[in-house]
Amino acid sequence: MVFVRTTPPRPVDVTEVFPELAPLGRAAIRLHPRAGSPSVWESSVGGPLLWPAEEPWPHCESSHPGTGVCQSPAEVRLERRRRARLHRDPHGPQYTPEEAAIKERNDATFMERLEAGPPWPAECPVPMLPVAQLYVRDVPLLRPPGQADLLQVLWCPYDHEPYAKPSTALFWRSAAGVGEVLAVPPEPYEADWEGYVPEPCLLAPEQITEYPSSLDLSAEMRQSLKDWSTWQAADVGVDSSHADYPEAFYDRELADAPGWKVGGWPPWGRTDPYPRFCAVCDAQMVPLLTIASFEWDGGTHGWAPYEDQAAAFSAGHVAGRNPAQPTAVEVGSTDNLQLYVCPASPEHPHTDLIQ
Repeated sequence: MVFVRTTPPRPVDVTEVFPELAPLGRAAIRLHPRAGSPSVWESSVGGPLLWPAEEPWPHCESSHPGTGVCQSPAEVRLERRRRARLHRDPHGPQYTPEEAAIKERNDATFMERLEAGPPWPAECPVPMLPVAQLYVRDVPLLRPPGQADLLQVLWCPYDHEPYAKPSTALFWRSAAGVGEVLAVPPEPYEADWEGYVPEPCLLAPEQITEYPSSLDLSAEMRQSLKDWSTWQAADVGVDSSHADYPEAFYDRELADAPGWKVGGWPPWGRTDPYPRFCAVCDAQMVPLLTIASFEWDGGTHGWAPYEDQAAAFSAGHVAGRNPAQPTAVEVGSTDNLQLYVCPASPEHPHTDLIQ
């Protein structure tokens, strides 16, 4: 990895206040994706995959009612680059000659789609887009099957039911077993939503310890979290501004980290927690990867790495992009897409959940 991101210590060691939480600590690896130009030999979000040239590229076989008016991934990336350029140079041309040429080609394709009329032309099956590539050397919490040392995650950039989310696919492989690499993977005709087109990002993995969301705790433990006198009695210097809502302080600042991560505890919120079981062996599934819309938000600034503190507390965006959203990914209503795997065998079918 070529850069470092460091999570600040939590404002309170919560196990000093509630020792019963200590056995519930779980290792998690915050991925800290940041804009870059990864190669196939690097862990990344939205970067190129170490994909064998002789292996078919994965496609989504589901039905896709194409609109014919959505942007292609190439159009999405072009518009992002253009907005970033205009942010740096507000008085620059609306379109450079290169951008204008690409836009002209895209507009011609758009008119062809309109003239074709309904049903709008949609590819089926649809080529999937790379979401993440994680090498075990960078993310040792991964538990691949056999000799595999690489996890590749892709998704279909169309909404799928239930809960309007992209359909995901996982692939485990051994990097040493890949010969010639596929140079130009196929891309989908369009993307339902620009948030389904990840920007290439390098990673700075960092291992931390997480504790469960209050929703994952017993009723008795949750009641203890709400009791401000317990926090005071521990004499750990908790700011009195949290006296009215100590449980919310725990969830925001002391429990599970926001952002892209491997392992750890799930970030509940949309629903109450409920166990998910493997369709093959009925084992209770465990969190593998959290795909986050944001690395932090207004309530979780405290998790922003030291190296990003200036950006986290700044009102402006860097180069036209939100520093808390380097991947440009947005799922649900600025939610997280959690991927779960079977602890008995990562080759059993995974499942996902919007939270």
